[in-house]
This record gives sequence, C-alpha cells and structure tokens, in this order.
Amino acid sequence: MFLKNWLPLWCVLLNPLFLLAADVTHYDIAIYGATPGGIAAARSAAKNGAKVLLIEPTAHIGGLTTSGLSHTDFRTFEGLSGAFLEFSEHVLKYYENKYGKDSMQAKTSRRGTHAEPHVNELVFEKLLTELPTITVLKNATLQSVETTSVGDEKVLKTMLIRREQKNLSIAATVFIDGTYEGDLMALAGIPYHVGREAKSQYGESLAPDKEDKQLQAYNFRMIMTRNPANRVEITQPANYNRDTYEDILTLLEIGKIKQIFDYPSRCVFKAQLPLLPNEKYDINDVSNGLVRLSMPGKNLKWPDGTAKERAAIFQTHLDYHLGLLWFLKQDPKVPEKYRSEVTQWGWCKDEFTDNNHLPWQLYVREARRMKGTYVFTEKDTDAEPGDVRAKFHPQSIACGDYGPNCHGTSHEGPLFGGKHTGEFYKRVSPYQIPYHCLLANKVNNLLVPVAVSSSHVGFCALRLEPIWMSLGQAAGVSAREKVRSGVSLHKLEFSHLQELLHAEKSATIYVSDVPPDHPLFRAVQWLGSKGGLHQLVAGNTKTYGQRGENIEGQYYKAYPLHDFRAEEKIDEKLLTRWLRYLPEMHRIAATAAIAEKKFTTRGEIVQELYKHRQMK
Repeated sequence: MFLKNWLPLWCVLLNPLFLLAADVTHYDIAIYGATPGGIAAARSAAKNGAKVLLIEPTAHIGGLTTSGLSHTDFRTFEGLSGAFLEFSEHVLKYYENKYGKDSMQAKTSRRGTHAEPHVNELVFEKLLTELPTITVLKNATLQSVETTSVGDEKVLKTMLIRREQKNLSIAATVFIDGTYEGDLMALAGIPYHVGREAKSQYGESLAPDKEDKQLQAYNFRMIMTRNPANRVEITQPANYNRDTYEDILTLLEIGKIKQIFDYPSRCVFKAQLPLLPNEKYDINDVSNGLVRLSMPGKNLKWPDGTAKERAAIFQTHLDYHLGLLWFLKQDPKVPEKYRSEVTQWGWCKDEFTDNNHLPWQLYVREARRMKGTYVFTEKDTDAEPGDVRAKFHPQSIACGDYGPNCHGTSHEGPLFGGKHTGEFYKRVSPYQIPYHCLLANKVNNLLVPVAVSSSHVGFCALRLEPIWMSLGQAAGVSAREKVRSGVSLHKLEFSHLQELLHAEKSATIYVSDVPPDHPLFRAVQWLGSKGGLHQLVAGNTKTYGQRGENIEGQYYKAYPLHDFRAEEKIDEKLLTRWLRYLPEMHRIAATAAIAEKKFTTRGEIVQELYKHRQMK
C-alpha cells in the first residue's frame, strides 16, 4: 500500500504491517533502492566503517545500468569523476583481465563506460562485497515509514520492509532514498512534485506556459546483437495485436524510414553508437523520430502507482516494443528489405538469462521529484553573467556536463508519423549541483540523491547515471558525517563535505586538464569551490556551451575554455583575488611563502594556497 504524504503519523503506526513486524534491526545508514545512485551512496557511507543496509526491491542491483542502459549519457570523459569513474575503471579492468588489455572488448568498453549489462552487474556486486560493513537485501519491498518530530524537524525512525513473506523493521541514524521514483521519501510524507511546472514558476525557457501533469516518456533499453553465435531469435509475443502497427507501412513505403535499426535518425530502433563489447547494441528511442519507442501519457500512474498499476504500465510498454519488432520481422506487408534486416537481429543469449533475455526494468526517466531545500532548475545550467562557466554554486557537491534533455511528454497526431511534444535538447556548459538539492525541508536525517529536488526541466539535466552516482556519493559522505558528528544534515559544514568528496576523487566543478588522479586535483577543486575558476574566461552566447571536437556519437573532447592551465604565469590581479579566499593570517603567511619560494605559475600558487587554507 502506498501511503499519501498527507496521512498523519498515527495512521502509519496503526498499520497492521507494523504490528506484525519483527524486532527492530539498527543500522547507521539505511538506503532503499540499489540503483547506481544508491550503490554509490552505500559505498561512500561505509568507507569509515559505518554499518550500512542497502535494500533493493527487485532481484537485481544496478538499476538501468544493469538493465539495458549501457550507452552511458555524458558528453566528455573529462567530466567523469568519483563513484562513476571508479566503477568504470573496474569495468575496464574486468575486460582487460578476461580478454586482454589490447582486446576488442576492452577497447569497445570505452574506458569501461560502455559495458554489457551482466558485466555491470558483476562489477557492482564486487564493489559492494569489498566493504564488509555493507549488507545487501534483495527482493525486499518498502511497506511503511515511521517518523517523529524533534523540535521543528522531522526525523525518520524506522521503515518496514517485506521480504520472503516476513516483515523486517529497520531503524537507522540516516536514511537515503536511492529509488528512481522517490518511494521512501513519499512514504515518509516528504512533499514532492509530479508533472511539469509552469514557465512562470521558475522562469524557465523550456517549461510549458501552464503547469500540467505530463511526464517524460518511458521505454525499454533492449540489448540486441547481429552475431549468430550469441543471438536468440525474435518470436511472437503473447499479447500481439497486428492492428496496432499496420499504419507504419505508409512510412516504410514512402521511404521516410531508411532502416529499421540505425543511428541516430530515420529509423525505428536507435542502435546506439559506439558499439558495446561483444558486438552488442543498446537499443533506444529515436529522438524527434517519426516512430517512437517512448510512450508519453502511458506512464502517468507510475509515480504514485501501486505495484499492480506499475506492473500494468510495464506490460503495456513491453507489449508495444515486442509487438512492433515482431510485426517488422514477419508481416507480409512489410517490404522485404526491412523484414530481411530485422531477421539479422535478436536478443543476446548471455543477457537477462532469467527473464527471456529481456531487461528487468523499464526506463523510468522521470517520476516523483522532491520539493527540497533548494530546487535545481534550468537556470542552474545557464551561464554565470559574463562567464564561459555555468552558474556558480559555492555549496556544490557534484557537477554534470550533459544539458537538459527530454524525450517528450505528450504526442500529437497518428502513432506513426505524428510528433512528441514537450521534447527538448539544450546545449550548456558543465554545471554545478548544490548540496541542498539532496535535502528535504526540516527533515533531520533523510537524503534524496536520485528523485532529487528539481523542476521538471532541471531534472532533465540531472537524470543521468554518472550524475546520480555523484549525487549518491555526496549523500553517502553526508550520511557518514552525520553519523560521526550527530549534527543535523542541514547544519553540516559544506567546505568539509567538499574536502571529503575531493579526497574521494569526486569533482564539484568541471576542470578539463586536472583530472581526479592529477596531483593538483584537490587544490584546484578547492579553488573552484571558492569561485576561483569563475571569471577566468569571459563568456558570451557563442562560447557558452561550446563543445570540443566530436569523438563519436554523443561524445566530445573536453569543453574548451574550462581548463586550469597550471603552467601559465599568474598575473597580479588574479593572485590578489585568489589570496582573498584565505583568512587574513593565512593570507599573510601564504603571500610570504609565495614570495620566498618565487612561485609564479598558477599550479604553484594554488598548491601553496591549498596548504595554507587551514593553517594552525
């Protein structure tokens, strides 16, 4: 049963499921949802020995990363850091160990960022078992949440989960919602939003004129191959209805569709490039296409839906995907060249082996979004005035380099040949994400890194697995700091959280030439958190969002004008500005040290400033 957020506490306490609960088990940190964001939170939370429980309602961890989304959304490799970078490095090591460092599998993994779903799952499992204080419970569903009040703050006390026909009551010092849907926060009575805000609410150019309940559309991310040795033939699905698909014939006959499988457009199934290891493809919806896999409007009951309602939506999407594929493969009215093409494709024998080689999860691009202490909006991805960089956030705990993008929220015209509305793709420069996006108002011990506090448009920038892993990592660090200090999440010191994240090689600002393994990484990230990297390069409408040279598909070389240039000589004006980031006594000592050592380059200067930032 899904409790609405207006129900009073006594309704929760009188829930018969609570009365049937076993003894309460205590953890330092409890996380519901083993998505990549939830897993990143668990690993960071447990790094100082905290006792962590990670609960997953399904039989498989990893969310969409292990359920078909293998073509990861980011723009530049220079934008990857922290938990996602560590994960991808382990993936690359897996391929190198199994096939060899110079193998095609290692090369097509693109530094470990593009992996087969079963490999992603193996790596996530390994990363969790490395930390002995993490306990993982699968097939455990959340039933209810008990809260109380301490002063003017709400505190989550226990959550009741159901596993193997038994009730388990879990208490924790800190709770983290790692679900795509925000299921934990909703049961805890935290305010949230479903749908699109009006343009006037946050002044967003991409928002609709009027508020509505539309959601970004969902589809499956199927994994397919043309390799006969690993191919499972496409067969007729159980709920096939030919009439649903007949109108696509017109598009095929007039040549509007070039191929059934192609990239990036004039096709039915987007076979994303670059190719995955072992000749596999991540199949996705065709942006702005005439034929879509995404089904806007069919997902409206998902966010607040019961398990039964969600199962029905899942099946509707699956029936449509499989029926369309079967129609194109065998229907005699489909031109032979298309039918012949489809027969070359099939499922992968070694993927989703317990589910007929089909993904376990639907790609839930958007569901609930928390109404938190800070709401991330389109404006947070816009330029800082006169700067090439995006808006400066001194409380940043993560960053992203992929602009707001939405596959559509409604549909006009016929199913085939019509048009999704509410679709947008905006080019921006890398942006920062502030800490308070993770926090609910006046809630002492809950962090929400996935159904993060944001507008519809803002969420369309944040809804990517590398970003969710960065936000999850920040949630894990914050949770363990609360456990250590006893301080409310709202009162943790931002600069200390940033230092801890930088120590874990997680960036809070994009710097193209100082990667996480660079000796200056922590110093340059500290400088960026003070504002020292903003206004280094003047920006305008031409330079803002300017990308580097295209590598392949959606991937580019580093964003220009976002480098630090450590070897460049510093001018007096910039040195004076950077010195102001230190307290007065520290500034005097740093100035003397710089003069004595005759430091003149940006790299030398920032390293010296970093040493003096906390001088006793």
